[in-house]
Amino acid sequence: MTETFWSDAERHLVRYIGASSFVPEIIERAEGSFVHTADGRRLLDFTSGQMSAILGHSHPAVVDTVQRQVATLDHIFSGMLSRPVVDLARRLAESLPEPLSKVLLLTTGAESNEAALRMAKLVTGRHEVIAFARSWHGMTQAAATATYSSGRKGYGPAAPGNFAIPTPDAYRPDFTTPDGELDWRRQLDYSFQLFDAQSVGSLAACIVEPILSSGGVIDLPPGYLAELRDRVHARGGLLILDEAQTGLCRTGDWYAFQRDGVVPDILTLSKTLGAGLPLAAVVTSPEIEQAAHDRGFLFFTTHVSDPLVAAVGNTVLDVLTAERLDVRAGELGAYLRKGLLELAEKHPVIGDVRGRGLLVGLELVTDRETRVPADELGAAVTRRCLELGLHMNVVQLPGMGGVFRIAPPLTATPAELDLGLEILDEAISSV
Repeated sequence: MTETFWSDAERHLVRYIGASSFVPEIIERAEGSFVHTADGRRLLDFTSGQMSAILGHSHPAVVDTVQRQVATLDHIFSGMLSRPVVDLARRLAESLPEPLSKVLLLTTGAESNEAALRMAKLVTGRHEVIAFARSWHGMTQAAATATYSSGRKGYGPAAPGNFAIPTPDAYRPDFTTPDGELDWRRQLDYSFQLFDAQSVGSLAACIVEPILSSGGVIDLPPGYLAELRDRVHARGGLLILDEAQTGLCRTGDWYAFQRDGVVPDILTLSKTLGAGLPLAAVVTSPEIEQAAHDRGFLFFTTHVSDPLVAAVGNTVLDVLTAERLDVRAGELGAYLRKGLLELAEKHPVIGDVRGRGLLVGLELVTDRETRVPADELGAAVTRRCLELGLHMNVVQLPGMGGVFRIAPPLTATPAELDLGLEILDEAISSV
């Protein structure tokens, strides 16, 4: 049966992961912090599925909601409304600072970013978009055009008016202070000098993640986001924050932007909102929503405002609130970070540990002084972790080492984090 499975997969599936291959395991079920394979192995999931299952797999409250909701109201005409949709919109607004109070419920992160960019262009009457050079915002047209970390070659010309600016990477700084630290203010000066030289004066939006995940878990320096917002606003654009992975308690705050006190013009949520189910949101101000409506904003999709996943979103908010998972993410994140720093003392190939809460990056290098990337080592450690029972995700971008994105469920236990650290320690040692 296993041989048939893989032969069928090879014969019938479109390969969609670029040059990478599928994980060589048949997954039968998942529960809590673990996924279980067809041959009886149990894998500790340090990526929360696709960085989404913040409540772990098959959380009882989510299972109960899905079973109840699918039996009563699952999907309706996109122009109709249901109570779960309006309830979720209200509750999201209540969790956010003013003026973020108008909500559009969709399915994926790419779709929410697509809608946000479409809205920004319509409201401003402009078309230019700024994003980071290591960004990942999705695979639909506008989202993909604002994605620079990978996947750009071979698909023809990108839409005009899209610009990449340098990513503020404190571990590999391009602009430095006299003491060798990242000088992000000089970097921002340079970024907007380049943009202004190329712009036709039509900036619609700047879209960024507060912590770049696929870009190598790069946390924006304190103060950077406010300065970026001011420069974008000065040029007539809107600030869009993509909190697909950082929103809803993962970083120790309900939203990552709260650390900086910067309220975006448009916020996008996805992965964590559905805790693994396809649910996303665009949140903006009444002023922007009114301007978009007056101009005939259209984003009418098959699954906009679907009641089934909206009900799940309400359950996710219930669990996050009742179990105070923002606090738990901060505490577990500190515990995980401490364990990773202890591994760094033991293994010279660990060059950097960074991130916030339960979104942590661990970068491998061949030399700590020169910070020479260790691409092959990252891939080898990933394979060895899988053999030992730990699923890890490694990001490999040009000029960087292998960066592990470590994002266990917010419901993980200290014992499960210890197990992951133990396996990672053994994998690095053996490789």
